[in-house]
Amino acid sequence: MNLNEIKNFLGKDWERTQYYIAKALSSRITLLDDTNRMILSNSGKQLRPVISLLAARACAPGKINEDSYRYAAGAELLHNATLLHDDVADDSDQRRGKPTIMSMMGPSVSVLIGDFWLVRAVDLILECSSGLDRVMKLFSKTLGDLAEGELLQLQKAMSGDTDQDDYLKIIFNKTASLFEASAVSAAISVDADKTCEDAVRDYAIALGLAFQIRDDIFDYSPEMDTGKPAGVDILEQKITMPLLGAFANAGKEREMETREKIRRIGEAPDRYRTEILDFVHAEKGIEYAGEILSRYIEKAVRALDVLEDSKEKNYLKELAYFVGKRKS
Repeated sequence: MNLNEIKNFLGKDWERTQYYIAKALSSRITLLDDTNRMILSNSGKQLRPVISLLAARACAPGKINEDSYRYAAGAELLHNATLLHDDVADDSDQRRGKPTIMSMMGPSVSVLIGDFWLVRAVDLILECSSGLDRVMKLFSKTLGDLAEGELLQLQKAMSGDTDQDDYLKIIFNKTASLFEASAVSAAISVDADKTCEDAVRDYAIALGLAFQIRDDIFDYSPEMDTGKPAGVDILEQKITMPLLGAFANAGKEREMETREKIRRIGEAPDRYRTEILDFVHAEKGIEYAGEILSRYIEKAVRALDVLEDSKEKNYLKELAYFVGKRKS
């Protein structure tokens, strides 16, 4: 299975969603319009609108509509808005293996363009009528979650005391919350019943958590072609699942020694990064994270059991396994 196969299966529904994305980003300001086109040309997997459209069709066959497309497009616009802001917060010079807007045009431009994408996402959602009040509250909550997740991550990076509960809260807020909004807004757009809505909600949350854990495994896996060097999270003092797994396996004394290196990373960044990478590999932190990842993938798949059998349901399951095994 690959994502292009699913997009081809979605056919007209995918094309309409892409139409709404492009229409929302159109601007008479040449610099902005050209920059938006450049961002779209490196748009990544577009998982959120894929999940949204599959969820709408799985919940209510034949009932997908223009609001479904707008909600799916809005989720993708909001996602990219947060990436433009994240690149400034994280001082990132690469995104998906390409230079970021921040590195090419400066942090102010990246923030302003992120604001533009965010406003256009809201405008697009406001064009809808299907459960609009609920969907607006859903996306509003997601924006709050994203901000709180970033700030909690920053707080924990400074204190160096992230535990597994903290980590799961951070990745729910930063990643899984928008997956949830993408799927639930889709269910609302087709007036799905509560059983179906709850199923796609549970699926999306578990999938979002798995997606971020997989991303965090990449940081300890230089053999994977991820477009960034290993150990970036370490340099940013982020304690993620592979490191938490190594702590669990190594014992308290070595955990505290390693946490101290994280807190003091600025004193010897190259040496401490290498030592922490070696520690995680030696203590099988990646394998630990992989086991947690697999549990969330299975939780996502099981959540779909209540849905009627369909090609869409099968693709949602395949998508979950894809997220668990993806190489980039």
